[in-house]
Amino acid sequence: MLNTLPMPYTGDALAAANAADTRNPEYQALKGRVHTELLNRLNLDRLASVRREEAEPELRSIIAGLLEREQQRTPLSLSEREALVIDVLNELFGLGPLEALLADPSISDILVNRFDQVYIEREGRLSETDIVFRDERHLQQIIERIVSAVGRRIDESSPMVDARLKDGSRVNAVIPPLALDGACVSIRRFRTDRLGASDLVARESMTAPMLEFLKAVVACRLNVLVSGGTGAGKTTLLNVLSSFINNDERVVTIEDAAELMLRQRHVVRLETRPANIEGKGAVRQRELVVNALRMRPNRIIVGEVRGEEALDMLQAMNTGHDGSLTTVHANSPRDALYRLDAMVAMANLNIPDRAIRQQVASAIEIIVQIARQADGTRKVTAISEITGMERDVITLQDIFVFEKTGMSEDGRVIGRYRATGLRPKCCDRLAAAGIHLPATMFEHTHAVK
Repeated sequence: MLNTLPMPYTGDALAAANAADTRNPEYQALKGRVHTELLNRLNLDRLASVRREEAEPELRSIIAGLLEREQQRTPLSLSEREALVIDVLNELFGLGPLEALLADPSISDILVNRFDQVYIEREGRLSETDIVFRDERHLQQIIERIVSAVGRRIDESSPMVDARLKDGSRVNAVIPPLALDGACVSIRRFRTDRLGASDLVARESMTAPMLEFLKAVVACRLNVLVSGGTGAGKTTLLNVLSSFINNDERVVTIEDAAELMLRQRHVVRLETRPANIEGKGAVRQRELVVNALRMRPNRIIVGEVRGEEALDMLQAMNTGHDGSLTTVHANSPRDALYRLDAMVAMANLNIPDRAIRQQVASAIEIIVQIARQADGTRKVTAISEITGMERDVITLQDIFVFEKTGMSEDGRVIGRYRATGLRPKCCDRLAAAGIHLPATMFEHTHAVK
C-alpha cells in the first residue's frame, strides 16, 4: 500500500479525499495510466459539452473498473482510491493538481516554482504543500489549458502570459527559456467574500477614528491615492473606500484585471485587453481613462496606475472628477509621489518637473499607505495629507501613523496607531460639506496590542 501523508487543507470534501502521498512515483504512474486509458475510452467531443456533475457518476464507474485491474500491481486503500478518482476527474474537467488548492477559500496565493514544488499563502504566511505535477510536461499542459481558455498562447516566442481564471483569479505563467528551472505559475486568488469597513477595524488594520476620517474624506469627494507594496491589501482597501460613495453617483472603474467589487448599482466596469496571438488589438489603461472621461462619470476609480495613464488620471482629478480613487505601488507616501512623477514622465510630453508636481499637488489630497507586516497582517501605516508645495517640493503632513514597537513571543507584530496631533487642512472643506469631525480624533493615541 502507498504511504499516506496528511495534506494541508481542511474543511471540504476535495481536501479530505486528497490523503494520498501524491509525490510517490507509484501513485503518479498509476494516475497517469488510469488517465490515459480513460481518455482512450471516452468521446472527448461529447465530454467537452457535458458538465462535471452530469458525467461524474459514469466516469467514477469506469475509473473504478480500471483500478480493479491495477489492484494487484498497485494496491490502494479506500482513501487513496478516492484521492486518485478526484485527481483524474480534476485532470479531465479542471486544472489537475491545482483544483484542490483552488477549492480552499482560505488560500490567497498559489505559487508553483516548478512541477514538484508548490507553495501557498494562507493568512499572510507561505508554506509548501505536498501537491506535485507528474512532470514538467504535465505542468505546461495545465498552463496551456489556462491560457487557451482566454484566447492567449504561451510558447518559446511568447514565454510569459497573464490570464484570468473563471472565478476572476489572476494568473501569471512563465516557461523556459525565461524560467530556468522549468515552468512557473503564480495565481492571485479572487476573494468572493468582501471584507467590510468594520472587518478592517476588527482585524486591527486601522482604528475606528482612522476609518471615520477616511469615510468623511470619500463622502466629501476628496481625491485619494492608496499606496502599498505587492500583496499589501491595496485592492481590499480600495473596495472598502468605494463603499462610502453615494449610491446616486455614476462610477466608472478601470482595471488591468477586474478585482474591484463595488456595492453600488450605478457602476460601469472597464478592463484592459492584451494583444491577441498576432500581437494586435491591445487596449491599454491610458486609452480607457481617456474614454472614461466621455462617459459622464461622477467618479473614476483606477485599480492601479502603472505608467503614462497617471497623467490622464491626474488631469481627470483636476478637471471636475473629484472623489476619484486609485492605487500605486510604493513603500511610503513620499515614494508614492516620486512614483507618480516618474509615471507622468513616461508620457514623453516634455512637461517641466515643477509643472508635474503642481499637477500632483492639486490633484491628490489624501494618501493612504498600507503595508503587510512580518507576521502577515495588513496595517494602514500612514494617512497623509498633501498640503501644497514649497518651491519644487510637494509638502505632506501625516494625520495618523502606525508605529511598530516590537514582536511578541508568538511572532506577532506589536505596535500602536497614533494621531499626530495635526489638524488636517481638509477639515474646513469637510465642515463646509456638513461633515464635522471631533477635534479629539486628531489628538488621541490609539494603542494596538
